[in-house]
Amino acid sequence: MYQLALGSVNNVNGLQQVGDNLWSLTSSSGDLALGRAGVELNRTVIVAGTLEMSNVDLATEFTDMIVTQRGYQASARIITTSDEMLQELVQLKR
Repeated sequence: MYQLALGSVNNVNGLQQVGDNLWSLTSSSGDLALGRAGVELNRTVIVAGTLEMSNVDLATEFTDMIVTQRGYQASARIITTSDEMLQELVQLKR
């Protein structure tokens, strides 16, 4: 019913990384051969129900989360301090 097209190159080490999960053909990688898994690309199979490894760098994500949390805390302190200053100003006016 549904078919998944897969691509294969002669030298996967010759591919050039152009993004986090994006690759580009080079002269050393060879030509791209498209086909169906298990039929036209005999070396390639798809195993249903399996998981691949995550492509998330946990150290980077935790560092970004800590930086964001500290920024949020600093912003909350600024709002609290400005609120206290406005309250003091109102009291001085009375």
